[in-house]
Amino acid sequence: MPSAIDSFSATLHSLGSPEEMSALASQGCAPSIRPRVNSHIHLPPNFSAFQSTRQALELADAQDVRVLGASNYYDYRVYEDFAVQAKRHRIFPLFGIEIIALIEDLVRDGVKINDPGNPGKMYICGKGITQFDPLSEKALGLLQVIRNNDSDRMSVMSEKLTGIFKSAGLDATLDDGAIRQRIVARFGCAPETVYLQERHIAEAFQEVLFETVPESGRTSVLERAFGTRSKALPGDAVSIQNEIRSHLMKAGKPAFVEDTFVGFDHAYGLILALGGIPCYPTLADGVSPLCPFEESVEQLVTSVKSLGVFGAELIPIRNKPEVVSHYVKQMRASGLFVTAGTEHNTLDLLPLEPTCLGGAPIADDIKEIFWEGACVVAAHQYLTLHGSPGFVDADGKPNVSYASDQERIKAFSKLGAAVIARYQESAGSAAGSY
Repeated sequence: MPSAIDSFSATLHSLGSPEEMSALASQGCAPSIRPRVNSHIHLPPNFSAFQSTRQALELADAQDVRVLGASNYYDYRVYEDFAVQAKRHRIFPLFGIEIIALIEDLVRDGVKINDPGNPGKMYICGKGITQFDPLSEKALGLLQVIRNNDSDRMSVMSEKLTGIFKSAGLDATLDDGAIRQRIVARFGCAPETVYLQERHIAEAFQEVLFETVPESGRTSVLERAFGTRSKALPGDAVSIQNEIRSHLMKAGKPAFVEDTFVGFDHAYGLILALGGIPCYPTLADGVSPLCPFEESVEQLVTSVKSLGVFGAELIPIRNKPEVVSHYVKQMRASGLFVTAGTEHNTLDLLPLEPTCLGGAPIADDIKEIFWEGACVVAAHQYLTLHGSPGFVDADGKPNVSYASDQERIKAFSKLGAAVIARYQESAGSAAGSY
């Protein structure tokens, strides 16, 4: 049976050769109307607003989002269903990865990067991964270190929470295996595809609280567990989950377990081993004050380029519109391609087209840059699946066929637009014409 990436690769091969697609790109082949785009969501069994991959794609279709990117942690077998559902709904899929790494120099200097609570801690994304099914020996080795580190931490954290809640009068014996089985039962996925996150653990303890304690008694149990007053309404599952995390699981709290992160080179190497493009997720005014690493956009671009990163991403729902415009324009002018997403990594089922803080619209010229970035990723997937050089090579070096960052971005954007238009046309969509 062909893998997800084999099936998707066959679809892309059916569109035409790189030479044919380049010719179409030079003729201006592109969707007649710029599609709505979201380059970053999480799919279950990652903690997600969606109950299934099918739901995510049905909502994207209903909301006319025509390019959709997933950036799951740790396991990528869900991308098989993602690719199938995307084709069914005439949506172009972008495959991604998200990793947490430490930059030791910045840890020592106390510099916060894109995590407001932890100096030296960096979230980094990989865009356009195509070598995940099957995983190469190198990719599997790098990934397994991350999986093991995180699984060990989730196991100890679950044990600590069990003890805390038992002392508070809640008989909740939830080890990591029991929590994983809850996720398997909910989503019908294989146990080996589930890698726990803090939100999974908090949700499981909230569920046991609701299953075993009547609403009138929940607040007192929580207050005994927290050692302080609970502000959540006793029937508000999401607020209680958030309180469990903030009162018990964060740094300095009784169930906290120190993270064991890989170094930047490890995370960067995994992205490249998966065939992807390293991309910097930008927090900007998603936190106040700004993380020092991001205070100056000019210095931020210099810093990420020095790390071999030539793309950036925002989750604009965190940001004021004027801040999004400021960061995106400067990043793009400095030679980074830029994408945008919504994550959907909480239970809030937001609209799938990205907006700014409070639902404020993104300026049209900024949407154009986000569309361009998605096209760059689409072109990278297309070319690497044809065995051709992508936006970056296996060492992270930018494609040498282009004289400048600007020339490279424009060329890949044109090719990606042609690929997306042909893909939509081949799937019977009226959205693409050329």
